[in-house]
Amino acid sequence: MKTKIKDAIILSLISGNANETAVTVKTQFAESNGRKIAYRSIGQGEAIILNNRFRANLDDWDPAFLDALAKDYRVITFNYSGFASSTGPLNTDLKGFAKDAIDLADALGIDKFIVGGWSLGGFVAQLVAVEIPERINQLILLGTKPAGEVQHPLEQIFIDTAYKPDYTVEDETILFFDPSSEISRKAAVDSHNRIAQRVDKDPRVAPELWGSYGAAFEDFTNDPYNIRQKLQETDVPVLVVSAQHEVCFAPENWFELNQKLPTTQLIVIPQVGHGPQQQYPELIAGYIHNFIQIIKK
Repeated sequence: MKTKIKDAIILSLISGNANETAVTVKTQFAESNGRKIAYRSIGQGEAIILNNRFRANLDDWDPAFLDALAKDYRVITFNYSGFASSTGPLNTDLKGFAKDAIDLADALGIDKFIVGGWSLGGFVAQLVAVEIPERINQLILLGTKPAGEVQHPLEQIFIDTAYKPDYTVEDETILFFDPSSEISRKAAVDSHNRIAQRVDKDPRVAPELWGSYGAAFEDFTNDPYNIRQKLQETDVPVLVVSAQHEVCFAPENWFELNQKLPTTQLIVIPQVGHGPQQQYPELIAGYIHNFIQIIKK
């Protein structure tokens, strides 16, 4: 009996939708604590659980990035409680967002995993990593910042654009790419078109729900969980991918901690904006894969 249970756990770690792509894979639901967490899973191998940015649903990851990762890993994306196709109450603090990711891992029978996040999802991923470090193999942070007060705040153009009800390609270029770069502007269009390929769309996160994110932002800035200090003491390998033209979370905020984060590696890419994995999906997936394979806990 013990052998069968062990085999089932191993199978859950590697099982995914091997023949599906990010565009075609169906949304599934994991029941946990009276709510249904909507998720998608592609690829097989070690699990990577990715946390969404502000306002994002399951469709807002570039499918080329997810497909590139899924060549070597089981890639899992999901919606936070109460957002888009997930049910349940909205989170009232950052810990609630982190619990969504942990509860999803538990519901899927995943003991150890790689946790990642983009932007606000990076806040969530950092808390997950310091809350359950014994279960985290690596921490992957995309276009995000460290916990606590930082010296380089969001640029006003990001704030003005981020709260528009609907994003145009031009808005996406401002938010996630580098408008001053022709290379990046073209990449914005290409990424937008790849995302648009999906037919059965996930429901949008309604504007009246956006206020729930505020608790996570405030929590992360006040840092009652002592995330910043714990990252200075962790043995979890951390990869940070940032951009030279970051209108949201400047990479300089990480430079100030360079001497204090023993397991952190930082990559800063030129002519790229807040979503480096949207502009260079295969490249960023390659960086992540190399980091995971070489830098072990």
